[in-house]
Amino acid sequence: MSASPPQHDLPSVAGQFQIYGDFCEAAPYGSGHINDTYAVVFNQSGRPMRYLFQRLNARVFQDPAGLMDNVARVTAHIRRQLEAAGADPVSRRVLTLVPTRAGQCFYADAEGHHWRCYLFIEQARSYDWVETPRQAFEAARAFGRFQQQLADLPAPRLRDTIPNFHHTRSRFDALCRALARDPCNRAAGVKADIEFALRREPIVDVLAGLHARGLLPERVTHNDCKLNNVLLDDATGEGVCVIDLDTVMPGLALYDFGDMCRTATCPTAEDERDLARVEMRLDMFAALVNGYLDSAGGFLNPVEKDHLVFCARLITFEIGIRFLTDHLEGDRYFKVHRPGHSADRARVQFKMVDSFERHEEAMRKVVEAARRAG
Repeated sequence: MSASPPQHDLPSVAGQFQIYGDFCEAAPYGSGHINDTYAVVFNQSGRPMRYLFQRLNARVFQDPAGLMDNVARVTAHIRRQLEAAGADPVSRRVLTLVPTRAGQCFYADAEGHHWRCYLFIEQARSYDWVETPRQAFEAARAFGRFQQQLADLPAPRLRDTIPNFHHTRSRFDALCRALARDPCNRAAGVKADIEFALRREPIVDVLAGLHARGLLPERVTHNDCKLNNVLLDDATGEGVCVIDLDTVMPGLALYDFGDMCRTATCPTAEDERDLARVEMRLDMFAALVNGYLDSAGGFLNPVEKDHLVFCARLITFEIGIRFLTDHLEGDRYFKVHRPGHSADRARVQFKMVDSFERHEEAMRKVVEAARRAG
């Protein structure tokens, strides 16, 4: 754990949850940038036991109670499925919320901040970078299994924790509005990037149009499918548990797969300035396809499978225009560490879009081979 001291009164917060034993220590944990996360150690009958505490970011998640209702419903549903299937141990394969002493799934402190607590999953870890095709395969299989487990989640519909999160038309229209206003006089410096984005407006409505026609069903989706949101077993490398459930809400299955492709097939950081290094990795794409279809292939319909290649391009484009919009608006959403930081990020996404377009035929052959094998 990090040596940096916690910024919050963790002993007081921990005392609100059904945890028994003596509080020992707490330290910031993980690489997330949204919520405040701590690993907290208790002495329980002479043994150190870890729990994960998180304070939700109210600026990003404006309905924390609704969000936590989603998390509680999703984890309970997956737990029931695992128990019915005889999975062992269940507590390593789904997040376990620790209830408060009042029996709630979260605690609101005196300042109105919302806290939650999970059992800590030991002997497994997440990775910020995809290093091998095996990791890509396991992550994709875990995300596909997560979607499959929630395919029969009973009504009511989950809450939208961030409305229009993957509504590409809304993101494109926001770019156009930012371009028309140009409040920071930055448009001239990103002219080529703007032209790249505007030329691709025809792809913006493809998935939404298929959904409107009833060809792509609404499903329960994760909406943040990066490798570091899957815990891989230390011993076997298996993807054992999907984490970071804050954006789990109704969506299209292809949104999740597209985000996997965006992050796992890129060989560089998202703010790489040497664009010559940015090129999609076909071996990683193949690993993602095979892992995803291994677990999700049984419930995806033919139209979803037909658009596995396209969604990689669309979601990468969507993230790119979000970065570009924020650059034009003066860096209001994404944290930046240098001038033009979000413009650099947009260019990486756009270079990946270009790479997906150039490798489309090879990607289609990968998908066709995986479908035949399945």
